[in-house]
Amino acid sequence: MVARAELAAYLDALLRPGDFEDYCPNGLQVEGRAEIRGLVTGVTACRELVERAAAAGAGALLVHHGYFWRGEPAAVVGMKAARLRRLLAADLNLFAYHLPLDAHPEHGNNVQLARRLGLEPAGPLVPGRPERGCLARAADGPSPAAFGVRLEARLGRPALRVGPEDARALRLIGLCTGAGQGLIEAAAAAGADAFVSGEISEPTTHAARELGVHFYACGHHATERYGVRALGAHLAERFGLEHRYIEVDNPA
Repeated sequence: MVARAELAAYLDALLRPGDFEDYCPNGLQVEGRAEIRGLVTGVTACRELVERAAAAGAGALLVHHGYFWRGEPAAVVGMKAARLRRLLAADLNLFAYHLPLDAHPEHGNNVQLARRLGLEPAGPLVPGRPERGCLARAADGPSPAAFGVRLEARLGRPALRVGPEDARALRLIGLCTGAGQGLIEAAAAAGADAFVSGEISEPTTHAARELGVHFYACGHHATERYGVRALGAHLAERFGLEHRYIEVDNPA
């Protein structure tokens, strides 16, 4: 068991949200019970995840995508009201960390994705901006086709590949989970042979071809499952919590 205040303080000290200019509040977003025994983690605090966490008897829900995004309507009505009503009825604490979770050098989305792919993290993609992705080395130097097969096997869904036609070995790979496709030029500048992200935009195909970088789009949700799961496991070990990651599938 851990006190809500102690868990909130630990997470803030570990993830350092004050270091980031983000699109949402990071940390405790919705206050629930004061003492926490069970922790559920997931990618997005959609209504299904909230309901499943409540049904599991969790005291806290920790996600990457929480609530109260910059520019959204402030009124608590409709879908937002239904989600909050369920959280409050279950006395369930909601913790959310967006860019701080992308950036963390141990539990972050980018380094955790790299490790899941059998890559060795090699520092930030953009110097001084760890929330904008990381570089990683592939010791085995897979071909572009083989790396695509690996992505599909490890993430459980097909990866869309665009870029040059060559079959050179991939040694240095850039990664930025979620909607990181706009950083393909940064990957090229860093000398990456390939770049992995969640989403693809119309200009990405042309950039990949002209920059000579193999680009893989693997799904926003699929690339951001691993940081919050690793963080939950860490918290469970540190505080003796029951931890369960709940997958609410999202093909996007």
